[in-house]
Amino acid sequence: MTPIILWFRKDLRLTDNPALTAAVEDGAPILPLYILEEDTNNPWPLGNAQKWWLHHSLSQLNETFLKLGGQLFLKRGNPQEILGELVKTVRAKEVYWNRCYEPYALHRDNYIKENLQSLGVRVKGFKGNLLFEPWEVLNKQGTAFKVYTPFWKECLSKLDVQKTLSKPKKLNLYNASVLNENLSDFKLLPQNPDWSLNFYEVWQPGEMNAEKLLKEFLDHRVHEYTLKRDYPAINGTSRLSPHIHFGEISVRQIVEQLKFSKEFKKETGDEVYLSELGWREFCYSLLYHFPELPERNFQITFNDFSWENNDANLRDWQKGRTGYPIVDAGMRELWTTGWMHNRIRMIVASFLTKHLLLPWQQGEKWFWNTLLDADLANNASGWQWVAGCGADAAPYFRIFNPVLQGEKFDPEGDYVRRFVPELRQLSKQYIHKPWLAPTEELEKGEVVLGKTYPYPIIDHGKARQRALQAYKNIR
Repeated sequence: MTPIILWFRKDLRLTDNPALTAAVEDGAPILPLYILEEDTNNPWPLGNAQKWWLHHSLSQLNETFLKLGGQLFLKRGNPQEILGELVKTVRAKEVYWNRCYEPYALHRDNYIKENLQSLGVRVKGFKGNLLFEPWEVLNKQGTAFKVYTPFWKECLSKLDVQKTLSKPKKLNLYNASVLNENLSDFKLLPQNPDWSLNFYEVWQPGEMNAEKLLKEFLDHRVHEYTLKRDYPAINGTSRLSPHIHFGEISVRQIVEQLKFSKEFKKETGDEVYLSELGWREFCYSLLYHFPELPERNFQITFNDFSWENNDANLRDWQKGRTGYPIVDAGMRELWTTGWMHNRIRMIVASFLTKHLLLPWQQGEKWFWNTLLDADLANNASGWQWVAGCGADAAPYFRIFNPVLQGEKFDPEGDYVRRFVPELRQLSKQYIHKPWLAPTEELEKGEVVLGKTYPYPIIDHGKARQRALQAYKNIR
């Protein structure tokens, strides 16, 4: 019996995997396949941090298949060529996958589908990564929503929380001798130097670990999510974003276990967390309907904005050497752990685009390369939102004061002390503004401004006025 080729992409799990369930129901042997794409036409290839996660996620998924008597087949190269050759080698008549929605992926999949169909192969795509297809939630005019609140209200009115698809207890896996590549040959892990060493202390990729993390969050933290989610020194968030990005857990699995009202409310931790998942749905809708979102301003008035071009300021921001402790702590957390707290993401993005007046695309690219959860839809939408040029954008005059943000959301300075250890001995009164600390405190804390820790690279008051004037000039 010829096999069904099950092409894994951003759905590295067996539970609630519609393409897998459909293949099981078909009854034919299943050939599970992952292709490491090597196509120079992709404008957004995997970032370096994502490669680390992918290596371990694929390893975990393969272990699962080994326990079920098979293996995950690994290939690298052009998906069209690989699938075409594999279909002929194993005489497959069907290829299943869960849909991707990035512009490049949509074009690629449509092209592959047409080519496979010309060979007599049936191709089936499934909704495995979102609650709603981007074309399912439209406004009364039949066009895409550009504002989050009405979009999410419409989603909630349509939301049908059904029981998620169970993980198959047995699989009929295809075991013929197909040339398989070794995961080590993908060379996804960093070497010389290995900057990912700290990742292992923080993260455990894989479907089983994603499910454990969700249970822990729902059992212990979601009830206080509304109160604690903005404080980076507290473990108050789910930290599920990398698992969700790689599809080790589905959004449907999470929603099924949340307790919420279908009305538009944000009264409980469950409802606030659900609204964050709703923002992800909104971002994918935007990306689908406005495929230039990752490169171009959503609001065309910003095409005339006078951005700066300052490589030194960009490097200081990237390295966490801006002289503003809450900003520097965030950028160092990103480099050290491959992740950054969401409140801090907004602060550092505001600093780049509004204090330094550097283009949001530069921040977007840095996040893409350094975030484990770098998601094209979320990343592009988030950066444009903070910069003020996106859909449902933050008001242009909202310019975060990094000192006040630090004092409000890291009141004891614990977050800064963790990631900016050269300031760890300063009191909470000055840890977010060390340049104002008296000489005796700096000496006691062994802080030498300009040497052990930099002075602010720009004055907040002057930066704010400059940004307001720049925004005013395009309006």
